[in-house]
Amino acid sequence: MTTTSALPRTALHITAMAISLAGWTMHITVLRRRLAEAQRDPITSTWRREAFTERAQRLLERHPDEVVLVLADADHFTQFNDTHGHAAGDAALASIGARLTEWAGPQGVAGRLGGDEFAAPARIEPRHQALSLDHLAHLANRPVPYEDGSVLPLAVSLGAATPAAIGTSDLPTLMRAADAAMYEGKHTGTVVQARPEHAQAPSINGRRQGRPGTAARTTTRP
Repeated sequence: MTTTSALPRTALHITAMAISLAGWTMHITVLRRRLAEAQRDPITSTWRREAFTERAQRLLERHPDEVVLVLADADHFTQFNDTHGHAAGDAALASIGARLTEWAGPQGVAGRLGGDEFAAPARIEPRHQALSLDHLAHLANRPVPYEDGSVLPLAVSLGAATPAAIGTSDLPTLMRAADAAMYEGKHTGTVVQARPEHAQAPSINGRRQGRPGTAARTTTRP
């Protein structure tokens, strides 16, 4: 038989457990939020390379026939920074990230690969891909709103690759093909769609040969 005096003690024990559980749940929530923030680029809020790669691969594995992968690169970005300042450069990067995120939608992924390079695979049915890529070209190249209501010109080069066109859903191969296609259409303001030969472009560490930082090192022997 449970005594009357034991009831308050039991209630207190249950209350303490509930408070402890609520505190732990809040702690886990905060940790998850901080982990997610750490995986985001602070300027553009897009995914950092490692987090992007994981999510992009998962999307390709689940929907290989409905994914188009886009690489984006700001044109003359060093000159843009020199002319308008680094704060304006950050605003331009943030705009590119936001526009790719908007285009990719909730089922896509937008990531910053480094510098002014971005990538975004999106789940789009093949019959809608051309129209969607045209929309992206228009979206990405809009001027950037800046201080005091002013706008800054922005030009973005874009390349796209699909498993159907390249013959594989391998992420590094699709990125290499999209990168080569983007380079082919540099400064045109359009999206160049990769062909099989783009996947054969020479590369160093997964990046198209000729990009900054990909020059092969040579060792001089005595």
